[in-house]
Amino acid sequence: MNTPVFRSPVTMPSATTPGSNVTLLDESSSTKFVVRAAAGTSARAVLAQSFGASRRVGGALIVGIRPDEWFVLGSAADVAERIDQIDSSAGHVSIVDWTHGRAQFRLGGPDAKNALEKVCSLDWSDAMMPNGAATSASVAKVACDIVRDDADASLSYLVLCDRSFGQYLFEALLDAATEFQS
Repeated sequence: MNTPVFRSPVTMPSATTPGSNVTLLDESSSTKFVVRAAAGTSARAVLAQSFGASRRVGGALIVGIRPDEWFVLGSAADVAERIDQIDSSAGHVSIVDWTHGRAQFRLGGPDAKNALEKVCSLDWSDAMMPNGAATSASVAKVACDIVRDDADASLSYLVLCDRSFGQYLFEALLDAATEFQS
């Protein structure tokens, strides 16, 4: 079986304006797996991440996005290393490759939380959404999963949505960020 060629759901891969306090990158080509697992399964032991939080293991980001559900995000090799440790035949375990089905954007910079506040009603303060926190919310009226994943000691969020909303959400985030260009 051939691996399908990845095609981004957006027409522009990044939106960075010189002097801008917000950057927006299309990271949709990142490998994305979702794992659902019942208590007592090897998947829970391998992933070992609590609901609403994330952590890096090697190059993979493991996100406890819902009770009994995790995302494993990163390069194909890093994600495969984690997924290959799971015995999916023992107990109720489901592993699905969402790489081609989900858009993923990185919204970063000093004013990233201000841009998110314009399109989402959650409290993005450090007390409510510290680095590593994960949540689900409506962003510009699109159901999204959001992970605070500070990169290079700079404020950064991963925003994931259904691929069909990718272009719209990218443009909505870009529009929300325009106020913060200098």
